This record gives sequence, C-alpha cells and structure tokens, in this order.
Amino acid sequence: MTSQAAEKRFDRIRSFVLRAGRTTAGQQRAIDELGPQYLLPFQEKILDLVAAFEGSSRPKILEIGFGMGETSAQIAALRSGDDFLAIEVHPPGVGALLKLIGENNLTNLRLIRHDAVEVLEKMIAPSSLDGIHIYFADPWHKKRHHKRRLIQAEFVRLLVSRLKPGAYLHLATDWHNYAEQMLLVLNAEPALKNTSVDQVQVETFSEADIASPGENSNEFKPTREQLNAGQAGYVQRPSYRPVTKFENRGLKLGHGVWDLVYLKK
Repeated sequence: MTSQAAEKRFDRIRSFVLRAGRTTAGQQRAIDELGPQYLLPFQEKILDLVAAFEGSSRPKILEIGFGMGETSAQIAALRSGDDFLAIEVHPPGVGALLKLIGENNLTNLRLIRHDAVEVLEKMIAPSSLDGIHIYFADPWHKKRHHKRRLIQAEFVRLLVSRLKPGAYLHLATDWHNYAEQMLLVLNAEPALKNTSVDQVQVETFSEADIASPGENSNEFKPTREQLNAGQAGYVQRPSYRPVTKFENRGLKLGHGVWDLVYLKK
C-alpha cells in the first residue's frame, strides 16, 4: 500500500474518536515513572515482540482500545502465561493502565499510545499474533455515522493477516446493531471460522439497508441473502473477560452484551 493510499484509508477509518479528558496527577506520575519500561513508542518498522517483552516466548495477544485499562489489567493478571500488547490513544487511559501495572506488578503488559490501524500496518508482522481483543469499540449509533465503525471488511482483513493460523479474534459490544454488523462482516471473511454453535437471524438491518445496484461503498451494507439466511451466532462470555461496572449496570437494566469469537483457519 502506498503512503498516499494509507493516508486515504486512515482518514476514513480510525480506531478511536477524540474525546475530552484530563490526565490526573497520579496518571501522569505513572506515565513518567513506568512509561519508559512499559510504554512502547510508535515506529514505522516491525516491532520485535519477543524483545518487547524482555525475551518472553509466551503467546502474544493484541488489545485495541483499552479505555481506562481495568479489563486489560484483570485479564493480564488472570492470564499470566500470555503477553498483552494494548493500544489506546488517550493519555488518561494510558496513565490509568500504567498505574494499574505498577500497583499489581503486571510484567506481561506493554502499551502503545497511537492509532491501532497504523500500529497494525507498520509495527505488527504478518502471522505474528496469537489473539486479538476488541471490546466495546465506539458503536457510532446514528446510521449516518456507521461508516466510521471500526469493524468493516477491509479492517478485518488487516486483523486476520496479523493472526497466526489457529489464532483467535474476540470482540464484544453492547449495541445490537453493531453486534450484527460484526457478525455479518466476520462471517463473510473466508479466513475466519465462527466458534459459535448457535444460529441467529438478523434483526436490526432491513431491506432499506441493502446496497443499491452498482453502489461502491467501503461502508458495510448487508446483502439480501445475509438478511434472509440464518447466521452462525454469538458465544457465551469467555471466563477471562471480566464484566465491567458499566456493563454490569446495563445488564441489570436488561441491556444485551454480545461476544464473538473466531479462529483463523
């Protein structure tokens, strides 16, 4: 891909949305004190994942968009036999997770503060990851903003290219329409196998959402066949993914949460 083409793509899809947020004194102190050890700089060359984790040959899991880092820290503590590379752009979240790393002595976490699309393109070698986590990515609720959603076919192909054969992709969302978009996009990717044994019918897309004849759009549009056919569905929340406070509040109010787990063929 040329740099011009890459710039065009990155203008269209990014792994984050800019939002306000102030870095606390404690978060900034964690950045200053622990950043040199655990925060990796963005670079336009392939990252040596083994060297980044001080020679560790443990499986390498990438997390895209960790927010304030509570889930990342809990998973890293639970799965001490794996190494986790977590990406976030917002300084308060980076500081918060670095603080948790220090408080819990989590030596199997490394962070990158940069757009995940560019990190994947520039720093992650093909077929080098054992897993990828994407939890509660911005759902862009309004239909006119759906083109900004991260999970589109082109980005999924990039994710798949960085996974080893047999590696997994785990996504979770609390927005039903985005869950169905994820499901349809991922089910249509020939290099992925849905691990669910359930069949579901599409509920939140209609005939009005189908692409017009001859329409050439990078935004996801379902086909009539996808709307009419049963789809391999969702999985129960894997035990390693903790329920966040925000998620728990939603569940008590009757809101849904959908987990999707795929394996690279």
